[in-house]
Amino acid sequence: MQIRRFQNPLPYQQGLDLQERAAAEILDAHGPETLFLLEHEPVYTIGRRRDQSSLRDPEKLPAPVFEINRGGQATYHGPGQLVGYPILDLRQRGKDLHEHLRKLEESLILTCHDFGIAAGRREGLTGVWIENRKLASIGVGVSKWISRHGFAMNVTRECLLPFFAITPCGIDGVTMSCVEQEADRPVSVADFANAYLPHFHAHFDLE
Repeated sequence: MQIRRFQNPLPYQQGLDLQERAAAEILDAHGPETLFLLEHEPVYTIGRRRDQSSLRDPEKLPAPVFEINRGGQATYHGPGQLVGYPILDLRQRGKDLHEHLRKLEESLILTCHDFGIAAGRREGLTGVWIENRKLASIGVGVSKWISRHGFAMNVTRECLLPFFAITPCGIDGVTMSCVEQEADRPVSVADFANAYLPHFHAHFDLE
């Protein structure tokens, strides 16, 4: 398993290109599974679907929109948010997308617990929650059983304001929160990434 971390926010297209190259290398049988951990420059994303009402008015959004190959409605990525892209070979992991999603949730929930946050799940809704407040969005895509995309964990308050311009994940009335707000103390993206890695390895490292 290879871990690649980036210190400066990346353009969204660069993140897509990194994923596609890593997936192609796995399919060519000469590349390792990889977890990318990064922040993005401000961007809104949405899955390929007819109903894009969660973007509200795309022409008035303060950042560009990418339509991408993942499940789910609109979300935001930007500085102050830890984005994780696990590019994994699900052919070696039981070809179980549901299990993949649940492991992503559980690894993030346990990391939140490390910061004293009583995070958990909400029945019927993907992501990481504390009561009715959403801390992390999860959306994955799979092609030839190689996973792409992953999670976006809100860490600092900086990443919250742009969510007000959309209906996050298409859920009316959802409140977006962040690790700093729920822990009631400063937490950096690097702090959360460091705490996350042991939980990721525990859930996903086949070795």
